Amino acid sequence: MRAVLQRVTQASCTVDGEITGAIEGGFLVLLGIEDADEVEDLEWLAQKIIGMRVFNDENGMMNKALADVDGDILLISQFTLFASTKKGNRPGFTRAARPDVAIPLYERMIEKLSALSGKKVKTGIFGADMKIALLNDGPVTILIDTKNKE
Repeated sequence: MRAVLQRVTQASCTVDGEITGAIEGGFLVLLGIEDADEVEDLEWLAQKIIGMRVFNDENGMMNKALADVDGDILLISQFTLFASTKKGNRPGFTRAARPDVAIPLYERMIEKLSALSGKKVKTGIFGADMKIALLNDGPVTILIDTKNKE
């Protein structure tokens, strides 16, 4: 499982001209799920996202977590995070989980992040053609891969 966390001052997802999720500040999380991912990966990643201290404190140091700044989460499924680019110029996506595996894990991630943050997680629509708008704050962008826990 891979996540790209972007610290944002605002972010939104639009599908077919309708906003499906929007936040004013917090994390835009792009989530990639592969066939090998399990619930343990999800649990670890959710804790990591919630605990990530990348928001500025009163001294301008990245010392605060999402809860410390009353931040929100916009969670977007993104199978392209598992693109294979080793051969040629057309990426392959064989490592990305198929919908029957990915959708339940994506939905469980929404539930877990909501439970941990105490807030409703905003989302896109799994598998839809989504338009993502964001204002990256910093910029701060962090890549987390559950296969690199140590």
